Amino acid sequence: MPKLYYLRESAPSRAVQMTALAVGVELELMELNVTKDEPRRPDYERVSPQYSIPTLKDKSLVLWESRAIQIYLVDQYGQNDNLYPKDPAKRAKVNERMFFDACILYHRFSEYYHEQVFGGLEGDLKKMGALEHAVRMLDLFLEGQSYVTGQNMTIVDLSMLATIATMNALGFDLERYQNVSEWYKHMNNVAPGAEINEEGAKAFGTFS
Repeated sequence: MPKLYYLRESAPSRAVQMTALAVGVELELMELNVTKDEPRRPDYERVSPQYSIPTLKDKSLVLWESRAIQIYLVDQYGQNDNLYPKDPAKRAKVNERMFFDACILYHRFSEYYHEQVFGGLEGDLKKMGALEHAVRMLDLFLEGQSYVTGQNMTIVDLSMLATIATMNALGFDLERYQNVSEWYKHMNNVAPGAEINEEGAKAFGTFS
């Protein structure tokens, strides 16, 4: 059984958990605690010397980076390729939106919120503007389609759902973005593990 070293408050961790549920693979969950003055788990230090969260260990394979883990889980355990299509054009579009998620949406979410949650600082208006621009782009992606890359849910929907849920829990006004708001409500009804995601998102607000 693959082991997942994770934090329930972590959006990338929750994206991996939802992907595992979607493909039907059971994970041995190894919850980490980075908020208390406790020694790091020795087994975690061995597999992830950079302390990357989440980290997956499946037999001899060790993977960091949540999106790489999502791709691996679908390729290794998926019964079909719905979540990560094998067709080159469809897969390229998922990859494109995954890079947008990693480099734009999640990056700007982190830049704006992490210094508030972890550092107790006031929100930076310039960083909020950059985040709002990223959400407007996502709103455009969703125009005329049910999911981020078309009419079928893929791993990028699960990855973005984890981030958007955390933003919503922190008070970001999704109602200003009709397509994103409707997608978010729909994903909460259809995504495997949506309840786990919501619980972890709410916990992030008290994570310090």
